[in-house]
Amino acid sequence: MAVAQEQEMKARVVEMRARVVESESQVPLAMAEALAKGKLGVMDYLNLKNIEADTQMRSSIGRPDAPADGKEGQ
Repeated sequence: MAVAQEQEMKARVVEMRARVVESESQVPLAMAEALAKGKLGVMDYLNLKNIEADTQMRSSIGRPDAPADGKEGQ
């Protein structure tokens, strides 16, 4: 029974990861719509991108095995 339960949990993890990927794919569409409707300004968008870049930089600094060329995860 424990083996079956472990397999079920692994399947749920894969399912949840698929949901995350699906949700992440909708973010650019929502941002494009917000830009088109004027609910998100260009400066807001650039500020968001700056925050994302800063977060990525801090994450790469915090890992000892980070690549030196800046092409993280590619």
